[in-house]
Amino acid sequence: MNTKIRRVDARQILDCKARPMLEVDVYTEDGVLGRGSAPTGTSVGMYESFVLRDGDPADYGGMSVHTAVRYVKEIIGPALIGMDVTDQAAVDRKMIQLDGTPNKQKLGGNTIYSVSIACLRAAAAAQKVPVYRLLAGGPLEIIPLPTFNVVNGGRNGGVVQAFNEFILVPYGARTVEEAVAMGIQVFQRLKPVIAAYQNGREPLVGGSYGWAAPSSDPEAVLGLMADAVDQCGLTGRMAYALDCASSEMYDRDTATYELDGRRVSSDEIIGCIRSLSEKFPLVFAEDILDENDWDGFEKAHREITRTNLIGDDLIVTNRARLERACRLNAIDGFILKPNQVGTITEALETYAFAKERGLLAIPSGRSGGAVDDVVADVCLGLQGPISKNGAPRSGERLNKINSLLRASSLEPGSHLADFSGLIRF
Repeated sequence: MNTKIRRVDARQILDCKARPMLEVDVYTEDGVLGRGSAPTGTSVGMYESFVLRDGDPADYGGMSVHTAVRYVKEIIGPALIGMDVTDQAAVDRKMIQLDGTPNKQKLGGNTIYSVSIACLRAAAAAQKVPVYRLLAGGPLEIIPLPTFNVVNGGRNGGVVQAFNEFILVPYGARTVEEAVAMGIQVFQRLKPVIAAYQNGREPLVGGSYGWAAPSSDPEAVLGLMADAVDQCGLTGRMAYALDCASSEMYDRDTATYELDGRRVSSDEIIGCIRSLSEKFPLVFAEDILDENDWDGFEKAHREITRTNLIGDDLIVTNRARLERACRLNAIDGFILKPNQVGTITEALETYAFAKERGLLAIPSGRSGGAVDDVVADVCLGLQGPISKNGAPRSGERLNKINSLLRASSLEPGSHLADFSGLIRF
């Protein structure tokens, strides 16, 4: 078996939002192909690895990635020829050295990440195992519990809902098949529930393909979700989670946040989350404050005890930032998005640090995803308790859900993750 890199190719394709995205092919000497791409999010943390785009307003409004394609073909590819795809750390270190900047600004985090994932997939294909088995080191024992982003915040139809995602957590499910069925049942029931709340007007579809939030009040939105859960007969078996993405609604000049039509302080946001966690079974609340508000997160972690506080934009899958959060005792875990840090090696190092310290790591795709997003394999391979999924609508989101169902069928020794350790309500 010759797993040395023979050729690296690249092209521009589109993500689920019809935005240009880089795709990379890595071929080994034996002719094995690994393919990788770099989805990007709607909520992008300022400390994420740099997303390289061309900036030409006449070409996809500046979003094209032809420069990244050229860098793969002319700089990265030639430098990797002859390296072994099974030595992921060496390949990733080589690209980091080629770039030479802290946030991969020279070659682009999306450029480096796409090559990193292509090498990972080539290594798995060469060894004739699924990527998730390569990451797990063998057959799966655990299938993570899927969660569903069913109501989307932001600006929709005249309503400004400050919190970005309202999430269903089917913690009472016994199997992944039951968890998926529960999530879809409530998602579908939400349509008439929201329509009734809007005097018969059907809900809009949000930017992440869930239902658009019909109210600026987060408690009202969670109340509608609870109504749908109750109508489905799932009360006591379904919980909730929030992605507040508060950096998106933060004004640095006034140090205030948007919340239910008002500008409020960080203390008021903390009070809001504490109140919601006392009224609803809330598994986690993500990015409740701005990505630079370390003092606020530390205070929130002291005052909010009935849910897990999770960092996304705060951590950006970066080990140094996670180490700082750990020293401050500011969070209970983080959202693991490998493209944020730019290589699979760095993402796995951040995960290992979290696992050693008992912190929760929740793998998640990006809003601008693709059908072949490697995060589905990462989620299974890391054998964690929870998977952050999108709404059960649109192909790339359903593909991630189907990957859990497929793995459950193909891995007969596996079982749904034990979720009891995450419950604080």
